[in-house]
Amino acid sequence: MKFFLDFFPIAVFFVAFKVFDIYVATTVAMVTTLLQIGWLKIRHGKVEAMQWVSLAVIGVFGGATLLLHDESFIKWKPTALYWLLAGALWGAQIFTGRNLMRSLMAEKMSLPDKAWNVLLHSWAGFFLLMGSLNLWIAHEFDTETWVNFKLFGGMGLMLIFVFIQAFFLAKFLKEDNDDDTR
Repeated sequence: MKFFLDFFPIAVFFVAFKVFDIYVATTVAMVTTLLQIGWLKIRHGKVEAMQWVSLAVIGVFGGATLLLHDESFIKWKPTALYWLLAGALWGAQIFTGRNLMRSLMAEKMSLPDKAWNVLLHSWAGFFLLMGSLNLWIAHEFDTETWVNFKLFGGMGLMLIFVFIQAFFLAKFLKEDNDDDTR
């Protein structure tokens, strides 16, 4: 359910773009993200920091798109979000020694320090790469191609990356389960 909820604004953006144009799609994405935050607040009583960041980024870049009537800003939005994530992961590690991946996931799984570090750097690198890929597609291709990539390419690459991470983590989780049965 969380996966669907996280990608709902992207899907609605895609549909609005196909039916109308980039400016209507931008407005719809902004409103949908705001409604998503409201629903989470009412339903769960709290909203994750990442969703607040996403709302702020869509507000800034979507607002600039609409105010200046320039679609470049909404095309930069995914890059800004990806690079903020990469920066947060690496920044927390460098400046505080804190592994944010461990902080987010330690309750769900137990991993050795080396695995947590690989996880942190691989996710930060993935976000850096995705932000760069988004910029390249936004500037080298037409808006239609960028919108298609935003939904299908971005989601597809994310799923592939998650599966790769799952194979990496399976080794450590299996070892952990084997230790518990002895």
